[in-house]
Amino acid sequence: MSASPSTIIMPVENQVREMDAKILLSCVAAERGYPVLIGSRAYIHFKTASVPRGVYMAKSMKTRSDRMFKILNQLGHAILAWDEEGLLREPDAIYHRWRLSAVAMQRIARLTTWGEDNARAFRSFSGHGNAPIVNTGNPRIDLLRPELREFYRPEAEVIRERYGNFILINTNFSKVNHFYVQLGELKQAAETKRLGKVDPYDAGKGRHKLAIFEYFQKMLPVFCKAFADYTVVLRPHPSESHQTWKNIANNHPNLVITNEGNVHPWLMAAKVVVANGCTTLVESAILGTAGVNYEPVTVDEYDFPITRDVSRRVFTVEELLDTVRAIIDGQIGPLDWDVRKTALEPHIAAIEGRLAADRIVDVLDEAGYREAPPPAPSMSDRFSGWYQTHLRTIEKRINMRRPGHRNNITLHDHRYPGITADEMLAIIGRFSRLLGRFQDIKVKKHSQHLYWIYK
Repeated sequence: MSASPSTIIMPVENQVREMDAKILLSCVAAERGYPVLIGSRAYIHFKTASVPRGVYMAKSMKTRSDRMFKILNQLGHAILAWDEEGLLREPDAIYHRWRLSAVAMQRIARLTTWGEDNARAFRSFSGHGNAPIVNTGNPRIDLLRPELREFYRPEAEVIRERYGNFILINTNFSKVNHFYVQLGELKQAAETKRLGKVDPYDAGKGRHKLAIFEYFQKMLPVFCKAFADYTVVLRPHPSESHQTWKNIANNHPNLVITNEGNVHPWLMAAKVVVANGCTTLVESAILGTAGVNYEPVTVDEYDFPITRDVSRRVFTVEELLDTVRAIIDGQIGPLDWDVRKTALEPHIAAIEGRLAADRIVDVLDEAGYREAPPPAPSMSDRFSGWYQTHLRTIEKRINMRRPGHRNNITLHDHRYPGITADEMLAIIGRFSRLLGRFQDIKVKKHSQHLYWIYK
């Protein structure tokens, strides 16, 4: 009698950004026989002691993951990890300090990457351990490829019908304008309010981000007046406070502040995308929507080269207005595809060929997880993992009730508003029609915020 395949544990932190891509990855895994548990990362962590042994798909490996990764290993779960923030990143030494924990990485069985640049950063980290590194790409990019981008067409058409020919502005100031003020890490560093010694890079990056944040606030009223005949839609980062932008919108009726749904249909529907050093400029470049990187201040040490290389760069409000007007009037468009592709290829695998989702599940297959779950832990490890899971759950549930805490339920619900089984099935149905796959994939509720996806 053959063993059962590993359970795939698929946590989602920011629903509007991650969910569609992780449902796609779950469908590929389920298609090959893996049962997949998907849902809120916080609620998945509450249940890890009762989930059959399998592979936890981690989206980061920071110091805050040290405790959870230990628990997962004690419970017999292997960890396949990638860095959801690894596409746009700081210089290696800073990236290693901010995003990688040697303790957490020693517990990872497999690492997948956005592309070769991300892989190189992993390899250069002294604490990365012995986990094999595979350049698979990220399923978020799969959704922008010609095979799947029509997935977002219905939402894009609804958005276009609602707002007409609109201009999209994306902001990514969560570290200086967080949903909770006290969690704005770079703002604290810039203002020397963080406890302990502040690294000079953090303080400098914080001042740089604050300066750009202030320039965007000054630019926005001028921009709205210049394009008074257009709707200007501003989408803040999922963890960013909306209040500053809402205050400006109070005086400009053509300015809409929203974080509704995934950003991809908004990118498809927009006439032009304006941002600074934001992943959406990379996503726009893949989709073919004209992107403008507004750089009122530039510091090579703090800015991301890839967003400059795939977008039209402007440095003053006047240049911004002229460039956006030229795009709207059809005088110019996105950079040539060959230019964009050359800039993208060192950073993103699977722009063409097999989907990143397929390549990631290949990694699971090659590790043998389809034939059997990871080895069973010792009884003492299992008991310790069970005990620590329940202890941690009590702590987290208490913190969910603490106002302003990073685990507060209000912030959780802001980042993960929830999804129903019928909504998941509708998403899977659209994938199925576009790819000719997944016709026999099912969805069943497991518990609050958690679902099984299976064949």
